[in-house]
Amino acid sequence: MGFFDFLTEEIAIDLGTANTLIIHNDKVVVDAPSIVARDRTTGKIIAVGREAAMMQGKTHENIKTIRPLKDGVIADFDASEKMINMFISDIPALKKKWLKPSLRMVICIPSGITEVEMRAVKESAERVNGKEVYLIHEPMAAAIGIGVDIMQPKGNMVVDIGGGTTEIAVIALGGIVCDKSVKIAGDVFTNDIVYYMRTQHNLYVGERTAEKIKIQIGAATEDLELPPDEMDVQGRDLLTGKPKQVQTSYREIAKALDKSILRIEDAVMETLSQTPPELAADIYNTGIYLAGGGSMLRGLDKRLSQKTDLPVYIAEDPLRAVVRGTGICLKNLAKYKSVLIK
Repeated sequence: MGFFDFLTEEIAIDLGTANTLIIHNDKVVVDAPSIVARDRTTGKIIAVGREAAMMQGKTHENIKTIRPLKDGVIADFDASEKMINMFISDIPALKKKWLKPSLRMVICIPSGITEVEMRAVKESAERVNGKEVYLIHEPMAAAIGIGVDIMQPKGNMVVDIGGGTTEIAVIALGGIVCDKSVKIAGDVFTNDIVYYMRTQHNLYVGERTAEKIKIQIGAATEDLELPPDEMDVQGRDLLTGKPKQVQTSYREIAKALDKSILRIEDAVMETLSQTPPELAADIYNTGIYLAGGGSMLRGLDKRLSQKTDLPVYIAEDPLRAVVRGTGICLKNLAKYKSVLIK
C-alpha cells in the first residue's frame, strides 16, 4: 500500500441509458436519471440527473435537455463526460477531500458494444481522473449482482432489460458463452406508449408522461392476477389542440407494448437455440434470471416463462442488480480479473 493508494478512491459505475448509478464504499451514492440540461447560448451544463429530468419537455429554446447515452452507448461525448464528472463530484465522501483523488473504476458496458464505443467509455472515465479503468459486460455484472456464482462450470441465463438495450447472455466459467443484445428496452416501451396514445386516443403525451404510465400501469400481458387501477392521462388533444384527459388501463398498455415484447421473446428464444446442449441442460434446471428496470413490467416474467417453458426469476432489486455486481467486482478485483476488460 503506497502513498498513492491512500489517495485512490474506488467507484463502480453503471452508466445506463436511462439511469446512472454509482457505488462508493459499498453504498449506492448516486442513483439519478442520465439526463443533462445545457444552456444553448453559453454551452454550459446547468443541471444533471433528477434536476435535469424535471426540465425534460418543459424547456424554452435557450435550454436543451440531452440524454448523452443512446442504446447503452455514449452518443454525446462532451455531455456524458460532464455528467459523469458532476455525478462523481457529488459523492459526499469525495466532496470533503481537498485533493481530487485518482479513481479506480469499474464501469459496465453493453455486451454488443464495438471497440470504438468501448474506447469512448474508457476515455471519458480517464478524463474524469480515472487512473485504473476496468470495464465489465452488463449481463455479467447483472449475474454477479443477482448472486449467481459465475465461476462455476454451470450455465446460467441472464436477461437484463435496461433503458436502451436488452442484454441476453448465457454465462458459464466466468465467461459469456452466447449472447444477444437487442435495442429494444425501456425507451422503446415508452415510445410505444406515446404512439399508442396518439393513434388510439388522439392524445399527444410527452416522454415523461409516457414513462409515468409505463411505471404505474405498464403490463406485458392482458391477464394479470393483481391488475393495477385505471389511470387518468393528461396531454394535448390532436384534433382540437386543447389539453384533455383520457382514462387508460393496463390492458391497453399491454396491447401497446406487445410487438416490442415479442421481439424480446424472440431474442431469448434465439439465444437459447444457440446454447450448447450441456449448458441448455443446466438452464432447464436453473431457469432464467431477469434484471434491469424493464423486468419490473407486470406479467413479463409469466409471459417469458410461458414462451420458454422455463422458470423465470426477477432479481430482488432489479434496477440495482447491475451496479451491485459491478461493485462486487470492484471489491474482489483479483477474483474477477478474468471477467474484466482492461
